[in-house]
Amino acid sequence: MGFLSEVPKGDVREVVRHFTPNWFAANMGTGILALMLSLFPYGHWGQLAIARGLWLINTFFFTLFALLFVGRGVFYPQSFRRIFDHPIQSLFLGAIPMGFATIINGFFLIWPLSPTTLQIATLFWWIDVLLSLASVLIVPFFMFTSQGHSMERMTAAWLLPVVPPEVAAASGGLLAPHLGGIAAQNVIFTSYALWAISVPLALSILTILMLRLTLHKLPHQDMAVSAWLPLGPLGTGAMAMLTLGHAGSLVFTGKLADMAPFALQGGLFIAMLLWGYGLWWLFMAIFFTLRYLREGLPFNMGWWGFTFPLGVFNSATYLLADHTGYWLFAPLGAVFTLLLAFFWVVVTQKSFVGMWTGRLFRAPCLAEETCLSQETGLPQTGLRSISPPSEDLMKTLRQ
Repeated sequence: MGFLSEVPKGDVREVVRHFTPNWFAANMGTGILALMLSLFPYGHWGQLAIARGLWLINTFFFTLFALLFVGRGVFYPQSFRRIFDHPIQSLFLGAIPMGFATIINGFFLIWPLSPTTLQIATLFWWIDVLLSLASVLIVPFFMFTSQGHSMERMTAAWLLPVVPPEVAAASGGLLAPHLGGIAAQNVIFTSYALWAISVPLALSILTILMLRLTLHKLPHQDMAVSAWLPLGPLGTGAMAMLTLGHAGSLVFTGKLADMAPFALQGGLFIAMLLWGYGLWWLFMAIFFTLRYLREGLPFNMGWWGFTFPLGVFNSATYLLADHTGYWLFAPLGAVFTLLLAFFWVVVTQKSFVGMWTGRLFRAPCLAEETCLSQETGLPQTGLRSISPPSEDLMKTLRQ
C-alpha cells in the first residue's frame, strides 16, 4: 500500500506513459455532484459550501490530469498515438470536454458571477466546444477505420465520444443569458447545432445497443457500469433543450421574436420525451446492476459511469421541476442526488486507493506490457460474461 508502489516497472515516470483519458471520468463525476449539491432543494445544511469545495478539488485534479495527459503526448508520442487505435480507451477521450463542462457550469451555478469570471467562462466554453467537436469527429473516424469492433463486444461506452457536443450545448444555455446581442445568439445557435450533431447519433447508438442486448445479452462484468451510460445523452439532451429554451426566450428579439415562445415550449416538450425515455433506461440500469452484483463487480475506472449519467439525469429532473412546477420532480431529484452522493463516495474511495498505490496506472493500449486485455482493460484471465441460461436450466424452470 506504499505510495505508487505498484506502478509498472516500479518507475514513477510510467505514471505519465500509462496515463489514460478515463481518469477524466472522475472529473465528470465529481463535477456533477458539486453542481447537484448546489441545486439541492431542501434545507440549508452547508451543501453550497460542500459544492464549492468539490468544485475546487475537481478543478485541481482536472488541471493535474490535463498535464499528465499532455505530458504523455509530448514525452511518449508513440504510446500516446496508440490510444486512438484502442477500441475502449479511445472512447474515453470524450470524458475530457465533459469533465471540463462541469467546471464551466460551476461559474454559473456555484459561484457569484462577475464580469471577469464571465469572460473566463465564455473563453472556456468555446474551448470546450472545440474539444467536443474533436471528440465526436475524430473518435468515430478511428472506430470506422482502424479499431476492431463487433456487435457482441459493443456496449453503451460507444456513447462517450458523441455525447460531449450536447453537454456543451447545455452549458451554452447557461452562458447565453449573461451575454448580449450577437454574442448570445452565436452561443445559442452554436449550441443548437451541437445538440443536433450529438442527440441523433446517441439515439442511433441506443437503438443498436437494444439490438445487441437482445441478441447477445449482458456484457461481461468489467463493463457492467456501462448500463448506466444511456442516462447521459438523454439527461443532457433534456438539459440542453430546457436551458436553451430559457435562453432563447430572453435573447430572441426582432425577426427572431416569434421563435422565443417556441424555443421555450418546444424545448420543454422534447425534454419531457427524453426524460421519460431516460426513466426506462434508469430502471434497466438498476435491474442490470442487481443482476451483476450476484456475479461480482471488479473495480475499474469505468465505475465512474455510476455518477455522471445519473447526475445529468438528476439535473434534467431539477430543471423540469423549475419549468413545470410539478410536485414530483423536486423530491425525485433529491433522491437522485443522494444516490449520486453514495455512488461518488464508494467510487472515490476505490479510485484513491488505486491512485495512491499506482495500480490503476496501467494503460490497456500497452497490453503487452501490463497483461491487460486489449479489449476490456482488465487482466487477461478471469473475465466472465453473463450468458443466457442453458437449455437444461430452461427445461427445469418450465417444469
